[in-house]
Amino acid sequence: MDDNFRQRSARRESFQDRTMRNWGSRDDRGPAADTRTARPAFAVDNRFPATMDAALRRLDHVRPTAYAKTRNFIDGAVTRLSPYLTHGFLDIPGCIEQLSLRHTLTLEDKLIYEFAWREYFHHVWARLGDGILSDIRNPVWRGRYQSGLPADIREGATGVAIIDAAVRSLYADGYLHNHMRMWLASYIVHIRKVDWKVGAAWMYGHLLDGDLASNFLSWQWVAGTFAHKPYLFNADNVSRYAAGTDCSGTTIDTSYVDLEAIARGRNDLGCEPGHHVRTEEPALRGDISTLLSEHGFTLLSDDDLESLLDRQDVTLRHPWDLRESESGGTATVAWLDSEFHSRFPWSDKRWDFVLTRLRSVTDKLWISEGAPMAARPSRLHGFDYVATMNPGYANLAQYPGAHPRPAPRFFPNPVQLQPSFTRFFDQAMAGREISIAAPGTQRHSA
Repeated sequence: MDDNFRQRSARRESFQDRTMRNWGSRDDRGPAADTRTARPAFAVDNRFPATMDAALRRLDHVRPTAYAKTRNFIDGAVTRLSPYLTHGFLDIPGCIEQLSLRHTLTLEDKLIYEFAWREYFHHVWARLGDGILSDIRNPVWRGRYQSGLPADIREGATGVAIIDAAVRSLYADGYLHNHMRMWLASYIVHIRKVDWKVGAAWMYGHLLDGDLASNFLSWQWVAGTFAHKPYLFNADNVSRYAAGTDCSGTTIDTSYVDLEAIARGRNDLGCEPGHHVRTEEPALRGDISTLLSEHGFTLLSDDDLESLLDRQDVTLRHPWDLRESESGGTATVAWLDSEFHSRFPWSDKRWDFVLTRLRSVTDKLWISEGAPMAARPSRLHGFDYVATMNPGYANLAQYPGAHPRPAPRFFPNPVQLQPSFTRFFDQAMAGREISIAAPGTQRHSA
């Protein structure tokens, strides 16, 4: 990698340190350099059919140049690929390969740079494990944050227009533009003094693209436990990027100096005075027994699965591996882990998204409970599946007959934990040319 590229990357990261990374699949990052120039209007479509055709249509509509120019605006040309990336319909190497066939891309391209953030967060997850679910650094305020989410936030009735709109969109679509995620998290943690872990778990359950690493580490970034300072925003920031949303006269209509003091203070500023229309929060569900029959699955017991393993290899398809089916001689079984979903419940909207796709792959479903198969002797045949770090699911790797395949990555995964994205990105780029060779392979420097 040439010195000029390294310097440009360092300067860009210096700016990113003052802003926020994308959540979910890390493909809708913001905010970057502000622009006052006119931009084209983009229709916002937050519908996410659980089909491969829908995922590929999303990919076909990605315009890297428009993305780079408008991604910070609520109506900007963000990709909205994140639910399909999180759940494995698509993967980052495949997306880059397809995009490189239609667009000129370089490793300096904003979209490529932002894809790297998702892989960086997974790098941190691989090195810290469940440590990403706890404070990595000390909070900006040493007091005791609230352990529950206030009802007015859950019901979208805070009186702060952008916060209430974000809550309603989260429930209605299972998706939020990155800026709305940032604003919502910052308000919850710094204005309302709620523990970031509470907010992260709540948002994770409702997001179709909820990814443990991206979501929880992003909340930590906002809270200041995975960054050098808290992320703050005010009413002017909202009006700049969410045209037509007026938050004047509310708690966020103040200076950043005041917001810094609020973040480091002890008081929950509460909701705005007056009456505010409330919305009902959809339930988060860990027990999905009633949903299985609705989707037409045949439930397999551990004994049923062992009987199947006596006859043939089994390909397991879990919620983070919803790619197109591959031809082969193995039996395909959908797989859920009860331990994980009890710990991290999902909305019915997210369950329907996942189960609809799983059902298109197979009608047989196995629900594991922790690691019962790991304690049993290996069979003549074994499991083939895409490795995942999600708790519970990761336990199957202990089974002697397990054959996990690594999830696809575009960037190398350093052995040592990289404490910053800059160091991760510099290592990933070392020895590579800036251009991306179609159809998606990387040209290495001599």
